[in-house]
Amino acid sequence: MSLTLVVTRDVQQRYRGFLGSVMLEIAPGVYLSPRMSRRVRENVWDVVSGWHGQLGQGSLTLIWRAKDQPGQIGLLQ
Repeated sequence: MSLTLVVTRDVQQRYRGFLGSVMLEIAPGVYLSPRMSRRVRENVWDVVSGWHGQLGQGSLTLIWRAKDQPGQIGLLQ
């Protein structure tokens, strides 16, 4: 389990409801989970990136600790 951060910008309200149900909203559009498993992280990303593919508004960024990546940071946009 690792620290996971999601940043949203100019997205529909559904993202806030969904992300707020699985993560803590620490600032508007910024969601944090101190201990999220890989499986949950991938499921969350599948949901929000699927919505983004359909709705096409705003931007999403997912950041997590990844020991096998340069700087030990994983990033999806």
